Amino acid sequence: MLRSILFSIVFFLGIFFISIIFLPALLLPQNIVLKGGKLMGHWASFCLQTILSVKIKILGKENIINNEKFFIVSSHQSMFETFYLQTIFNAPVFILKKELILIPIFGWYLKKIGSISIKRNKVTKDNLGFFEDISKMKNETQRPLIIFPQGTRVKPDERPPFKKGAGRIYEELRISCQPIAINSGYVWPKRGFKKSNKEIIISILPKIVSGMDKNEFIKNLEEKIYTELNNIN
Repeated sequence: MLRSILFSIVFFLGIFFISIIFLPALLLPQNIVLKGGKLMGHWASFCLQTILSVKIKILGKENIINNEKFFIVSSHQSMFETFYLQTIFNAPVFILKKELILIPIFGWYLKKIGSISIKRNKVTKDNLGFFEDISKMKNETQRPLIIFPQGTRVKPDERPPFKKGAGRIYEELRISCQPIAINSGYVWPKRGFKKSNKEIIISILPKIVSGMDKNEFIKNLEEKIYTELNNIN
């Protein structure tokens, strides 16, 4: 319990410090702010390994998509993946809930790095332009989009059906998908104390190519990620 409390204090103080240092970068080119996001990912790794003695293992590096545009779909059990995946991939563009953009300072960074927001379960003017935003992003940058199709952080043993939005994105973008399974909830749960002396496994799965029916894609994607989570848990 004490190590968990120490981790939270040190980690969030570090995130706050990095945010303050990079605050002037909000007026500078976007790539400067993106370096701050990657630094936060490395900071999360450092705190986990030094304070909680947590090992981070990456499987399937050979499956990382190169030389073509793609989008990432990842399981979501903790805050860990929102930070750490920035150290593996080229500054992913996050698709996230609108409420996060409204947070002072943090939301400013999310907007600066080009995050795309959506109001969940609502039909709004912004939501109607959502697919125009992601198509524009695909055409204007080499950065991959990233989406968490479970919609929110879930417990390690929960297996909720994936949201249909991932299928619509797959259909709209017509590019390959990089599926990722991460068991981070065993170390860094949504609620409660962090666990020490454990291992976080990030499994990068083979790509799913474009051209599949969107409903078939979601079924295939969900099966692949949940099967892998069962294997690495």
